[in-house]
Amino acid sequence: MAVQATAKNITISSKKLKWVVNQVRGRPVGEALSLLRFSPTPAAQEVAKVVKSAAANAENNLLMDPDSLVVKEIYANEAPTMKRFMPRARGRAGRVNKRSSHITVVVDQEA
Repeated sequence: MAVQATAKNITISSKKLKWVVNQVRGRPVGEALSLLRFSPTPAAQEVAKVVKSAAANAENNLLMDPDSLVVKEIYANEAPTMKRFMPRARGRAGRVNKRSSHITVVVDQEA
């Protein structure tokens, strides 16, 4: 039985998260966490938090063995965008979009 964890409104764009998410998909949880630990991007820390949370949910709620868990699904979707304005020349304003995203991780035991 699959177990999931979700992190909402992470202030990193989904485009930046997808590079990290694609590296982790389909790997065992232990291997995924070690790969994320040494990844240079700040997005890896946010993804690692959600993977740890999904593994903890599986262990505590369904009594699954944490060593046999595999990341079955992982995806980063768009969340609401904050719209801000930056002053520009001659009394104008330029729009700044601060994008955010939702991360969802689904783990299950190896078959």
